[in-house]
Amino acid sequence: MNTSIKAFLLGMAIYPMMCSAQTSGCDAKRSSIEREIAYAQAHGNAKRIDGLETALAQMNANCTDAVLRSDAQRKVTAAERKLSERQHDLQEAKANGKSAKKIAERQRKVDEAHAELERVLVEASQ
Repeated sequence: MNTSIKAFLLGMAIYPMMCSAQTSGCDAKRSSIEREIAYAQAHGNAKRIDGLETALAQMNANCTDAVLRSDAQRKVTAAERKLSERQHDLQEAKANGKSAKKIAERQRKVDEAHAELERVLVEASQ
């Protein structure tokens, strides 16, 4: 695939997420799915429309803001736990006199876990 097609497809995948960031909760999910349905209808993609309509019906039946908040809190807790484990591994490597390469690797993992925690905190605040 050439670069412009890849960029277009990436944009299509990111657009619903960016739109959902503008509103919150179930309304954001509903709006995102409805926009995708409209896009699929405009392009005559019947299978995509069927799948999205099923997703919309399930979302309407099951989505509550309380459920979304508890899912977000669960993700935050898991990310905090992972960061704590990574920090412990780093401290242990330093204490045991591991090589600079091993310490750098563990530091990279701490940094990645910290970035993941920041990402889920941002998602949870929306």
